[in-house]
Order: sequence, then C-alpha cells, then structure tokens
Amino acid sequence: MATRRRLSLKQRALEILVRLKRLYPDAVCSLTYDSPVQLLVATILSAQCTDERVNKVTPALFAQYPDAPSLAAIEQTELETLIRSTGFYRNKAKNIRGACQMIVDKFDGQVPKLMDQLLELPGVARKTANVVLAHGYGLNMGVTVDTHVKRLSQRLGLTQHTDPVKIERDLMLLLPQADWENWSIRLIYHGRAVCTARKPMCYNCQLFELCPSAQVEDVGQGKVAQGS
Repeated sequence: MATRRRLSLKQRALEILVRLKRLYPDAVCSLTYDSPVQLLVATILSAQCTDERVNKVTPALFAQYPDAPSLAAIEQTELETLIRSTGFYRNKAKNIRGACQMIVDKFDGQVPKLMDQLLELPGVARKTANVVLAHGYGLNMGVTVDTHVKRLSQRLGLTQHTDPVKIERDLMLLLPQADWENWSIRLIYHGRAVCTARKPMCYNCQLFELCPSAQVEDVGQGKVAQGS
C-alpha cells in the first residue's frame, strides 16, 4: 500500500476527505426539522435509533408541539406515547421536556448558539450540540462522532482513541473546520454503504489504498473483504 506509506497522517485525512466528497456530493443531515429546537429534539430522539424512524415520529409530534414552550409543557406520558417507537422513550421524553424548559426559562425560548450553553441542556452532549450548531445555525464547532464515525476513524488509522471526545479532537486537528460536520455525514454514509460494522466491503471501497485496516483476499472466482 504505497499510498499509505508516502502520505503523512494529515495528507491522508485530506485525501480521504476529497474522496468522500466525490463519493457523497449531496450528503446532508437526514433528519427532518423546521427550526433549531426541532432539530435538537430530533437529534435527541436519534440516539440508538435510525433517522428514518425518527422522521416517521416527528411530523405528528411537531404538528402539535412545534416549539420550546409547547414541548416544555407537554405531559410526560403523552410525549412518551408519541415517541415510543424510537426506543428509550422515557428517558428521551424526560430530556426533551427538561431541555425545552431550560430553553424557555434561561434562553428566552431560543436554542443557544454557544457550545457551553448547549451542553447545559438535559440529554445534550457534544454529539448533539455539534449537530444543532452546524445544521441549525451553520456553525462548525466540532466533529460529530457517532458509532459509524468512531468505527471508521479507527479503521482508517486517524485516531487510536475510543473515547468520542478524544476522537473528535484528533479529527479536528486533521480536517479543515469548514468540513468538520459534513465529514461526519459522509463518513456515516460510507459506514452504512461500504464499511459496515460486521462485514466491511474492502474490495468495493474507494478508500482502500488509504486504509491501514483494508484487506482483500481472493477466494475462488471472487473476492472477500476482511476488515480489522
């Protein structure tokens, strides 16, 4: 793998970025929302749940409760019923109500634009805050690290850490700030389509020669991928 040997870590990260942009030129946040508070709620709901499922739940939720004041005032049991299919619905409902109540009481009904303030909200860690800032306000303040981003960043040799905050710091040093958020989205697309958790398709990966984990073995007439 000559390409890996001759490129520095940062050069390799930038080349991966170029290829991801070419592979997924229209990568956007797949959650459906009309405001930063709706994005916040949808992102909280997306924990341990697919975006597709969240997008089936939120239209009815937001039709009745479109903003922070109405979401703060909703009864716990009613909210649980509306979001049940997203899983972990009791805790998610508690966090949504608590976050929206704090937004009303402390931030004049508006989702804050500062990372430190967002992290005060119940149920909000850096992953959720990064999504809200980037897609709600156009502010790239960090790199969103979900399970796909964590797995692929490790496989691509861009980090040796397992803690999402440390992985985020490593990626922020390697990538241009303007690309921080869409890097995550494109890596998520790639993780779903090619570099899957159980059976990565290295033989069909456009990042193959840039990836220290990539392996392809000939088996009979075909090829079988063996990821790390």
